Amino acid sequence: MTASEIEDLARLFAPHETLLAGLLARWDGAMAEGDGSHDRSHLMRVWALVCRIAATEPGADMEVLAVATLFHDCVAVEKNSPQRAMASRLSADVARGLLRQAGWRAERSEAVAHAIDAHSFSANIEPRSPEAAILRDADRLDALGALGIARVFYVAGRLGLPLYDANDPFSQRRPLDDRRFALDHFETKLFQLSSGLLTAAGRKIGRQRTDLMREFVADLGREIAGA
Repeated sequence: MTASEIEDLARLFAPHETLLAGLLARWDGAMAEGDGSHDRSHLMRVWALVCRIAATEPGADMEVLAVATLFHDCVAVEKNSPQRAMASRLSADVARGLLRQAGWRAERSEAVAHAIDAHSFSANIEPRSPEAAILRDADRLDALGALGIARVFYVAGRLGLPLYDANDPFSQRRPLDDRRFALDHFETKLFQLSSGLLTAAGRKIGRQRTDLMREFVADLGREIAGA
């Protein structure tokens, strides 16, 4: 990343921009190149949600959360890759190494690494800190609501998947399979996400966004039936 790109990205995380610019300057990677579901706009949305949730969780370490949010998807692994469950661990390793180079104490470096490691749905790691719970909720909330709908079909396009099974759109006579059909992803994963959110603020937002998605799927079903 160029100096201006580093400054521009770090500025999004004010008042922690100086810390993050220093970490980015030590890193030789790039943020999710070519993946519009985990790009700069995703970081902006997740950080906004982190701040919103953290405001209701007294004692949350915002410096830990800022670093964890910035680097939580820094190692990109495609959704259909057999290594998908390793993505958060690889990202945690990057953050841990950068923080050690910057002179952070081991326990604070590990706090950031754990928050990154535990945010992933695929990794299935239970959060052990308020920061890990906040980041996990914020990241999962970005998979819900109107943006969640957009991301489902964006990812499906990247993977070359059809929108739905033309013979059985809502899986009445076949098993659900979101590796084959985009629409199946709502039932296999997204409609269940809000029940697993860990913070009160996250659960409230999650219910609202899940209701919106359910309305969308119902409308889509009516349009498909009309065709």
